[in-house]
Amino acid sequence: MNMSTILEGKVALVTGVSHDGQVGQAVAKALAGKGAALAICAHTQSNVDARAKELRQAGARVLPLAANLTDESQVSLLVKRTLDEYKKIDILVNLAGGLTRYKPAVEHSLDDWNHELGNNLLSAFLTSRAVFPHMRDGGGGVIVNFARAGLSQANMVAYNCAKAGVEALTRTLALEGRDFGIRVNAVAPGLVDTASNIAAMKPKDMKRWAKREDIAEAVAFLASDAAAGITGQMIPVTGWGL
Repeated sequence: MNMSTILEGKVALVTGVSHDGQVGQAVAKALAGKGAALAICAHTQSNVDARAKELRQAGARVLPLAANLTDESQVSLLVKRTLDEYKKIDILVNLAGGLTRYKPAVEHSLDDWNHELGNNLLSAFLTSRAVFPHMRDGGGGVIVNFARAGLSQANMVAYNCAKAGVEALTRTLALEGRDFGIRVNAVAPGLVDTASNIAAMKPKDMKRWAKREDIAEAVAFLASDAAAGITGQMIPVTGWGL
């Protein structure tokens, strides 16, 4: 198998492709490098346009779209515009989200709770639900979600609960998709060498951190026919952190 063309002819919708130095940038680059045509999504049009420019310079076909993925109507429009452009969606990568509320559980406000669950769980549900019927009617597809390796860290109650929900969503959709050729898995990173993590944590030693490119390669593998026998699984990508 030629690994550089394992996604040739596929269309991938990837959410959370926003800032430079983040996982979304690496995932989009990896999928395009393996032959996929892309629709990429971020909350802000200028950010997604910047990532699209990079991808086009590398020879990729890419449609940049802005959407609030906690808004049902905007998710529907995102999927419609992707289908208008490409006529199909073979791969959905639900990467949008992230940790934004870090404080003890008793200090989490209802707004904190709703924000983290919205960005990390509701977004994945709404986008998966919108894409699922098109994959079903088209004979199959792949959904790759983003969970988290380990859910025991303190001061992240809403985020931890959201990611536990993503695991449940992944397994449920895998069960519902198995008769339609839809595979659903999740990548579960630990600490990743994103620009934002490095800026926030200022680590002296990153030897045990996972690399963005490692996360991206795991997504590309799960999206490809090489992973045809894998569904309903959480795939840890933790670097040497274990």
